[in-house]
Amino acid sequence: MFKKIVLLTFGLAIGLMACSPRKVGNEAGNLVRVKLPLGYIPNVQFAPLYVAVEKGYFKEAGIEIEFDYSFETDAMALVGADELQFAVVSGEQILLARAQGLPVVYVAAWYQQYPVAVVSKAGQGITSPADLKGKKIGLPGLFGANYIGLDALLFSAGLGDADVTLTPIGFTQVESLATDQVQAVSVYAANEPVQLRAQGYEINELLVADTVQLASNGLITNEKTIAENPDLVKRMVSAMLKGLADTIADPNAAFEISKKYVDGLAAADETIQKEVLARSIELWKTERLGFSDLQAWQNMQDTLLQMGLLTTALDLNAAFTNEFVP
Repeated sequence: MFKKIVLLTFGLAIGLMACSPRKVGNEAGNLVRVKLPLGYIPNVQFAPLYVAVEKGYFKEAGIEIEFDYSFETDAMALVGADELQFAVVSGEQILLARAQGLPVVYVAAWYQQYPVAVVSKAGQGITSPADLKGKKIGLPGLFGANYIGLDALLFSAGLGDADVTLTPIGFTQVESLATDQVQAVSVYAANEPVQLRAQGYEINELLVADTVQLASNGLITNEKTIAENPDLVKRMVSAMLKGLADTIADPNAAFEISKKYVDGLAAADETIQKEVLARSIELWKTERLGFSDLQAWQNMQDTLLQMGLLTTALDLNAAFTNEFVP
């Protein structure tokens, strides 16, 4: 089912490429207006972008940012069709899109570690990927990073989808695990585990990043933008990475800035939300911010081939570049 959904979405994008006029960034004074899809609701995990806006890094780069919290596949289709110039997406989406002919390119890594984990109550005794055999596992659906990361864990233990019961539960992982509707859930490592522990549950976590290095969430553009306006790509990457560096260096200041962008953050349990940010930062840290590793892309492609979501290997050097990373 997932493969059909992917094909349908990307087929629509290819139609857009053929039929729709290109919408370039609008000028606002000397600023180029960039609409940036993020693929999720406003959240403290987007703190680096909020910091980059508030500290003027985008403005200094000649860019006015508009955040768009739409679905990831919609963003991929629009960037592939050159209706938008940038988006933040997960690594597997790049390869799935390019397999369908969309000329998208990953230009800056945000997450250095794949952010997905499989979480269970300690009483289940799930302490290794092999322990997932026969278990009922909840996940948003058979799509996206939660699905890819889960299958990567299963493959590492010689297992596949047929060895477990996959149960689509939407984004109700915390409630579904707490009420024992499932025995494990696939989650973002910086979010749901923090919430579960805050509610008093003793849990085990299987981090995908502890098992395999996969290409993760980052900034994408398209081949046309790289060819026609490489300076814009360079400025966009630079501004984002400055915000990322500042967030890592001063999480408390970044948290305060995020309150302006995330409704309810000021009234939320600050301890929990600061822990979400702290765990996110651990996934972002690296000696060279923005750098994307070829082996991570090879591992991602191997996982997608094993899952049957890719049928042939792609030219990975065309899928990503480090040329715009400072």
